[in-house]
Amino acid sequence: MTSFTRRQTLSLAGGVLASMASAANAQTAPIKIGFSMALTGGLASGGKAALLSYQIWADDVNARGGLLGRKVELVNYDDQSNPSTVPGIYSKLIDVDKVDLVISGYATVPTAAAMPVVMQKGKAFLSLFALAANDQFNYDRFFQMLPSGPNAKVEFSRGFFELAAKLSPKPQTVALAGADAEFGATALEGARENAKKEGIKIVFDRSYPPNTQDFGSIVRSIKATNPDLLFIGSYPPDSAGMIRAIHEVGFGARMVGGGMVGLQFAALKQQLGPMLNNIVAYDLYVPEPTMNFPGISAFLVKYRERAVEAGVDPLGIYIPPFAYAEMQILEQAVNATKSLDDKKLADYMHGSKFSTIVGDISFGARGEWAEPRMLTVQYHGIEGNGLEQFKQPGKQVILDPAGFKSGELITPFEPIKH
Repeated sequence: MTSFTRRQTLSLAGGVLASMASAANAQTAPIKIGFSMALTGGLASGGKAALLSYQIWADDVNARGGLLGRKVELVNYDDQSNPSTVPGIYSKLIDVDKVDLVISGYATVPTAAAMPVVMQKGKAFLSLFALAANDQFNYDRFFQMLPSGPNAKVEFSRGFFELAAKLSPKPQTVALAGADAEFGATALEGARENAKKEGIKIVFDRSYPPNTQDFGSIVRSIKATNPDLLFIGSYPPDSAGMIRAIHEVGFGARMVGGGMVGLQFAALKQQLGPMLNNIVAYDLYVPEPTMNFPGISAFLVKYRERAVEAGVDPLGIYIPPFAYAEMQILEQAVNATKSLDDKKLADYMHGSKFSTIVGDISFGARGEWAEPRMLTVQYHGIEGNGLEQFKQPGKQVILDPAGFKSGELITPFEPIKH
C-alpha cells in the first residue's frame, strides 16, 4: 500500500512538473504572428515591400525585449497573388502552426479571401490596403490600414473635385476615364457623385479594358469633348499609358489626374519624370513638412538601407510606412491589454487612439479609419528621371486635406511640347 501511494505521489509530482514546464515554455516561447503575402504574381512588388516593413518592425520590437517579454516570430507563406491559396494558408497558420495572432496579406482580394477562415476562428484581423473588404462581412474584429475612411468610394476623388470647384472661373465640365476593373469602377463611381455634388457636367464617361495598350485613341476622344477637367481611375500600367498619351496627343485641361494607382511607386516616378509635372493625384504619404510624424524618418532610413538587397521599391513612401504602422498598432494593443486574446485586442482597438509613424489613428465601427486622410497631391518641378528628388519636400505638394496642405494648386495642366 505504501509502495503504491509512493508511485501515485511520484506520478502526481511528475505531472505537476510537466505542467509547470509546459507553462514556463508557453511563457518564453516566441509569439507567432501569421499571414499570407504576395511574394510572386501581380501583387508581389507591394507584398515584398510590406514584408520588409514587417521584418523591420519585428527586429525593432525584439531589440526592445519583444512583446510580453517574449520574442516575436513572423510566420508567412507566399499566396502567389492568388486568392484561392489564401484560405488554406490561414487554416494552416491557425491549426497547424498554432500562431498566436494573424494579420492580412497585402491588398483587397487576398484579404477578402482570408475573412471566412479568420471569422470562423474568431481572430482579430488587421488588414493592409484592403479597400472596403469588410463591407460585405461586417466583422467586428476587422481593422483597416488605409486612410480612406468609412466612405472610400467618394473619398478617393473628393479632394480633386473640391479643389476644382474653388477655381475661378469654376470649371463647367469633366471627362471621366478608367479601367474596367474593380478599382477603376469604384473610383469612377465616386467621381460621378463628387462631380454631381459640385455641379460639374460630365461630358465623357467611359471605361477601357484592363489589357489596353494604346491609350492615344482614348485621349483623342476625350480631347474632342474639350473638358475643363480630366479624372482618371487607373491601375499602374494604364496610369503610365494615359500620361504618356496625354503628352503625345497634346491634351491640356485646367486639371488632370485623379485616382491613378502607380504614380506613388518609384518605378513609375522614374519612368515618367517631368511628364508628372502638374498632375493632380491621390496619395497616402509624401515627404512634406506637414507629415513629419515621429519616427517616420528613422523608419525610412532603415527601409532604404535594406530595400535594394530585398529587391523592393527603393523609395518606400507608399505601402511601407502603413505596414510598419499596422504592426505598431498591434504592439500597442498587446502591451496595453497584456494579452493575446483576440476579443480583448479587438475591443481595445475599437476604443483607442494609436500613435504611429503615419500619425494618430482611431477606428470606426467597420474597422475603417474613423477620420479619412486621403491626400490630394500635385507634382511640382520634376527635373529628369532621378529618384532622389522624390525624397525631398516640394516635389509632391499636398493640396488637400487643409490640415496637411504644403503648397498651392498650379493650373492649367499643359502637355510637354514635342
